[in-house]
Amino acid sequence: MPAVTVENPLLLPRVTAPADAVARPVLTVTTAPSGFEGEGFPVRRAFAGINYRHLDPFIMMDQMGEVEYAPGEPKGTPWHPHRGFETVTYIIDGIFDHQDSHGGGGTITNGDTQWMTAGSGLLHIEAPPESLVMSGGLFHGLQLWVNLPAKDKMMAPKYQDIRGGTVALLTSPDGGALVRVIAGELDGHQGPGSTFTPITMIHATLAPGAELTLPWREDFNGLAYVLAGRGSVGAERRPVHTGQAAVFGAGGSLTVRADEKQDGSTPDLEVVLLGGQPIREPMVHYGPFVMNTRDELQQAFEDFQKGRLGSVPAVHGMTEAGAGELTTGG
Repeated sequence: MPAVTVENPLLLPRVTAPADAVARPVLTVTTAPSGFEGEGFPVRRAFAGINYRHLDPFIMMDQMGEVEYAPGEPKGTPWHPHRGFETVTYIIDGIFDHQDSHGGGGTITNGDTQWMTAGSGLLHIEAPPESLVMSGGLFHGLQLWVNLPAKDKMMAPKYQDIRGGTVALLTSPDGGALVRVIAGELDGHQGPGSTFTPITMIHATLAPGAELTLPWREDFNGLAYVLAGRGSVGAERRPVHTGQAAVFGAGGSLTVRADEKQDGSTPDLEVVLLGGQPIREPMVHYGPFVMNTRDELQQAFEDFQKGRLGSVPAVHGMTEAGAGELTTGG
């Protein structure tokens, strides 16, 4: 799980919570069920079973893989629409191509993030490049959905390709944790991702036995999801392991610890930390449309069916006729 790393974390800026910060308690720990997405790649539904009042402004998150594909096996998604929210695709291992009906797109690989603000709507596809399909190989990533407030839901679509080398790198006081700030701000350090809804997105790697306590905005919610390894969360040291999500309560800091002994194939604790300012607006969600009312949801379906969200570009053998095969899944 390379993402972005450094040889000596002690050379990085240190981050720690103020001594008087109130520690956030752990409200709940849930285990992600497994499933399949797109053309059949395996996912864990990271936030399944968590009440939306704890997630807002986040909608869902899928851990894609970790999977070692044989030649011919790598899979992606077919063309599909989006409206009313942002998709954040973070590639930890492997490579993905993405393309949309507005001419946007590109390639993301180890440590890169593709941030797509769907806004008023577009058609989109994500797939492994032909070279990876032929060779097979390791694939592992995340896709996070972030809601947009009503005032921004119909804005023009926008892309951000965030290269792994641009993330803000920090460490804990003893150098036992590597903290990658992908979006938002942490202790005065700004990540490269620009968001319409104020959020913080972090990927942290903790060496066995390491502890990480971060300052956390009190107006943000707090979530932790374990990508790999074993550890605990909160002052109460609630155990967590791969595929589990923790919801934190109110406070000014949150704590994650790595167990002294990790599984043989997982040398460190890998965790994603998320916080955001709740939008607190009505939200109706069906498939790839996230709106404020059922009428708006119905309008999104009608606009998609009538081709108002764009058409499939005539590229790589795909033509507009392929739109008949579009899916309205995630």
